[in-house]
Amino acid sequence: MTTPNFYQMAELLKQRDAVAKRYLEFLRIPAMSAGVYVLAAGAADPQKPHKEDELYYVVRGRARMRIGSQDQAVSAGSVIFVAAHVEHRFFDITEELVVLVFFAPAESS
Repeated sequence: MTTPNFYQMAELLKQRDAVAKRYLEFLRIPAMSAGVYVLAAGAADPQKPHKEDELYYVVRGRARMRIGSQDQAVSAGSVIFVAAHVEHRFFDITEELVVLVFFAPAESS
C-alpha cells in the first residue's frame, strides 16, 4: 500500500468522527507518525508521557497546556514541542481543540 502524500483536514476530521475516538492516526512510517487529536470544550486530556518526541500544531480551539512544570495558553497557530517521557496535557479547554500531532520516531503502542 502506498502512503498518501496529501491530506485534507475536513476529511481527516470526518474519519475521526466515524471511529468516535479522540485520536486518529493518519500517517505511519518508521521515522514518524501523525494524527489528529480532538478534545471537546471542558474535556479532560487523558494523555500520559510518550516514548517519542512530539510536535503539536493547534489547528483551532483554545486551552492551556502543561509540560512538566510549565504551562501556557495555546490557540490556533500554536506550535508545541514535547520531549519523550515528559509529562504533559491540555487543560482548561474553553473551545473545542483540534490538534495535529507528530511523533518521531513513529508512536509505539
